[in-house]
Amino acid sequence: MVIAALGLVAISAFTRSFFFLSKEPWRLPAWLERGLRYAPLAALSAVVFPEVLLVQGHWPHDWRDARFFATAAAVAWAWWRKGMLGTIVSGMVVLLALRLGLGW
Repeated sequence: MVIAALGLVAISAFTRSFFFLSKEPWRLPAWLERGLRYAPLAALSAVVFPEVLLVQGHWPHDWRDARFFATAAAVAWAWWRKGMLGTIVSGMVVLLALRLGLGW
């Protein structure tokens, strides 16, 4: 087990420092740079959408789901103010108010 862990550490250290070992700067192709611009949005969508739209892997049966309204509030805040912290806080305030206040 120790040998496997040390091997994984060595492989990880080598692959992460591989780009620093070259004397010339690395340049990505233009098509790859364009594609990587969408990677954060794609990753966020892959994590957030199933969490908002599904309940234990199934579509919700009722429209009174606090997550829908919290998501709408967070999106509205993000569109209005363009701030990440305010987006998170506004969504969580609506979510907690509906869950604790109305029992949704």
